[in-house]
Amino acid sequence: MLRIALTGPESTGKTTLSRLLAEHYATTWAPEYARAYLEPRSGHYTLADLEVIARGQLAAEEAAAARAHRVVFFDTDFLVLKIWSEHAFGHCPEWILRQIEQQQYDLVLLLDVDLAWEPDPLREHPNLRQHFYSLYHSELSSHVSNFAEISGPPARRFEQACYLIDELLAAADRPTLVGARPNPAPDSPQP
Repeated sequence: MLRIALTGPESTGKTTLSRLLAEHYATTWAPEYARAYLEPRSGHYTLADLEVIARGQLAAEEAAAARAHRVVFFDTDFLVLKIWSEHAFGHCPEWILRQIEQQQYDLVLLLDVDLAWEPDPLREHPNLRQHFYSLYHSELSSHVSNFAEISGPPARRFEQACYLIDELLAAADRPTLVGARPNPAPDSPQP
C-alpha cells in the first residue's frame, strides 16, 4: 500500500488534489480533520486543541488506509500541525513531534503557493504563504528524502502528481528476486 501525503500552506489545493487523486486511482483519502473539528468552533483553537486534532487526523488516516486499494492519500500531514503550532504558540507538543518521526509516507507532495488565495473563515494568513512554504520546504529537505514540489494550475498539478504516483506504482509492481544476480554481458568472463 502506497501512502501519499499532501502538505503545504493554506489555500494551495491540497483537498481538491487529494480528492481528485483518490477518484482517479479508485481509492480512499483522508480529509483534513482540523477543518471538521474547527468549523463548529468558528475557527477558535488552543494548543490543547491541536493535540485533539492530531489524534483525529491519525484516526482518519488509519480509517482511509484500511479501505484503500493500492494507494491512499492524506489531505494533510503532521508537519502542517507542527508548523501551525510553532507559529501560533511558539512550540509544538512533544506527542506531535514523535508522531512526525514515526509516520512514513512513500511520497510527500509539497504544494506551491502559486494558486490564488481563496478566502475561507478557517484560513488565517494570506500574506504569509511564501514564508510558510519556505518552512515546509526546509523541514522536508532536512528530514524527508521522498518529497516533490507540485506547482502550476490545477490541471498541471494533477498531471505532475499522477506521473510521480504512476512511477511509484510501477516500481511496486516490478518483481524482485531475492538473491538473484544480474546476468553478465555476453562477452564478460564467467565467475
